[in-house]
Amino acid sequence: MMIAKLDRDGCISCGLCAETCPEVFRMADDGIAEVWQEEVPKDVEDRALECQEICPVSVITVEEV
Repeated sequence: MMIAKLDRDGCISCGLCAETCPEVFRMADDGIAEVWQEEVPKDVEDRALECQEICPVSVITVEEV
């Protein structure tokens, strides 16, 4: 099982994560990204990991637990 985490304090609201993997990440009402579903669905693990790689401020962590 993989878990997604996001440090909202460091988020610059670029929206890449929400565009790349909307099953896990979304833009909150305050305009900052958030983890919508902490447990990453098996079929989108690759895209969740891609979010970790493409985040311009490296605030996303996707890890096996």
